[in-house]
Amino acid sequence: MYKKLAVVILMLTGCSSTAQQHPPFQKAADKSSAPVLNRQVSKSVPPKQIGPYRASSISGEYGGYVDLQRFIDNMVLKHGFSRDYLNGLFSQAKRKQWTLDYLHKSDQAAKTRAKPAPGGWTRYRAKFLDKLHINSGVSFWMKHSETLRRAEDKYGVPAEYILGILGVETSYGGYIGNHRIIDALTTLAFDYKRRGDYFRGELENFLIMAGKEGFDPSKPVGSFAGAMGLGQFMPTSFLKWAVDFNGNGRKDLWSPEDAIGSVANYFAQHGWQSGQPVVTPAKLNGAQAHALETGVNHQYTLPQFKQAGVIPARHCQCEGPLHLVLLRKSIGDDYWIGHPNFYVITRYNQSSYYAMAVHDLAMAIKSRYRKTQMVSR
Repeated sequence: MYKKLAVVILMLTGCSSTAQQHPPFQKAADKSSAPVLNRQVSKSVPPKQIGPYRASSISGEYGGYVDLQRFIDNMVLKHGFSRDYLNGLFSQAKRKQWTLDYLHKSDQAAKTRAKPAPGGWTRYRAKFLDKLHINSGVSFWMKHSETLRRAEDKYGVPAEYILGILGVETSYGGYIGNHRIIDALTTLAFDYKRRGDYFRGELENFLIMAGKEGFDPSKPVGSFAGAMGLGQFMPTSFLKWAVDFNGNGRKDLWSPEDAIGSVANYFAQHGWQSGQPVVTPAKLNGAQAHALETGVNHQYTLPQFKQAGVIPARHCQCEGPLHLVLLRKSIGDDYWIGHPNFYVITRYNQSSYYAMAVHDLAMAIKSRYRKTQMVSR
């Protein structure tokens, strides 16, 4: 697919601490990287069912799908949807063969993937640390400075890290994907067996989301995996963490204001610590240090690091669980200590490369923004 595809793949497949090649995501993301959520949603208020969809049975590309019929039965019984409405809606859903072919190739490659290849970080970083991402991030900050300030005040998440997410995910809304969400989720829910349960849950919550927000579920577009808006939230993430940050009574992830607030809320709810570091460069002394497991799935304390020969290259506030981050450059490797805030970024996408790209882009945008502000005074 397109440039941001790896973000979604990593979020969907429970990726390792290294990034995969890509053609929006987490959160993905898978996501997997998407967090495990409680998908139970109350049906105390009957769902709105927007759109001209009525049929006595499912026709089209998904006619005859027994699993889809069972899904509809569940939506009727659990949430009070009209059977005729859902029959009509799914009668116009399209099967995305490209998506299935791509995921099949990705799954096969994952089975044979070894340790991160030399130069992988250099190539991955270059996709996001360019003039377009940095300058567009500064422009977005200047345009939405008041909203970013409010988000930082309310949630404790610095503006630059919100921008880092929006920049890596969709280039600040420059490319949010062109797949109809209903097609993407229906395809993955009923034709992608390996993650069918996950995507049926996302499809369920997408329909609930459409009902709550009052839109036609056939209209929104996003990533091939069903991720939406500037921050590429999956439907379950939307229901749990999206916020109405502009106060217009709707949660709209295609709105910059709501996207800013929702990303900040996501970080806050996953444990972001205001004023605390994200990463600290590290030096490794000896074979024991190089033998330590890297990535966010492995936790250490500072005494454990020092005993093994992992030394912070500068003074750091090293409280809390720490992680050893390996970045494989074209020439040599870099090691960093990941703090709890680094781990929070990986809740958006489990790849260490992804989290470091967000961090580096955030720092670059912040530096350029400050220079711009100084010149304008």
